[in-house]
Amino acid sequence: MSGSENVRKELAGVLYVVATPIGNLDDLSDRACQTLAKVDLVAAEDTRHSGRLLQHLGLSKQMMALHDHNERGRVAGILDALASGRQVALVSDAGTPLISDPGYVLVREVRAAGYRVSPVPGPCALVAALSVAGLPTDRFLFAGFLPAKRSGRQAALTELAREPATLVFYESPHRIIDFMKDMAEVLGGDRECVLGRELTKTFETFYSGGADEVLEELQGDPHGARGEFVVMVRGAAPTPAGEASALDTDKLLGLLIKELPVKKAARIAAEVSGLGKNELYQRALELKDH
Repeated sequence: MSGSENVRKELAGVLYVVATPIGNLDDLSDRACQTLAKVDLVAAEDTRHSGRLLQHLGLSKQMMALHDHNERGRVAGILDALASGRQVALVSDAGTPLISDPGYVLVREVRAAGYRVSPVPGPCALVAALSVAGLPTDRFLFAGFLPAKRSGRQAALTELAREPATLVFYESPHRIIDFMKDMAEVLGGDRECVLGRELTKTFETFYSGGADEVLEELQGDPHGARGEFVVMVRGAAPTPAGEASALDTDKLLGLLIKELPVKKAARIAAEVSGLGKNELYQRALELKDH
């Protein structure tokens, strides 16, 4: 690296990835407050939402919207800001950026350009929920949001059906009932799960039990379809190798051909299972005939 490049890096700004509250504003750390106070620019998923947080802190900052639809187009501007020595904070609407929130493209490009990226840790819905769920946490798999359509959601759940680690999902209030119905159908109505709703907020609620029990409890709760959800599911019990794959493939095909043409169902099943498309097409035809 040349001397001029060394000087440029020494004078360059820093991108801070700042975790913000998932509900309770008192969860914002002192370090996060200090970081937001010192930066020159805040890149926010929703500037209106984050603007209210800054107003609560008594801060007035230059803001830039950075979300799923414009992230790539914002990278160059942020790199220019860092090159000029400006300090930048990345925040999402709630929790830790990049955890089912925008920021991956930006962080990757900033690091590739040689600038410093520094985490300011704090609230994260999946960690908060896991800490009180009473499910195994030595191993867990975070799957984020599953596909919105039933066929895609059931295919994703089928792929995870034999995963031994605790499964963690995020789900929105208008899809939670359909999600739980699919989960009970694919993973089994007795599969233990815990749902966290409105974490750290006034109406924080947890539902726990078998999938069928939790679904019934949700449907009976007038507030059960309000707020954001963290869904945690006990991992599958060990199953002899080989036995599971045959059963899973048939189950996956059976679910898919209820919703899709046989050819499309076979293609999706092939992508999920890694088995041959022609073989699965023939098997799907047999299942459909029965």
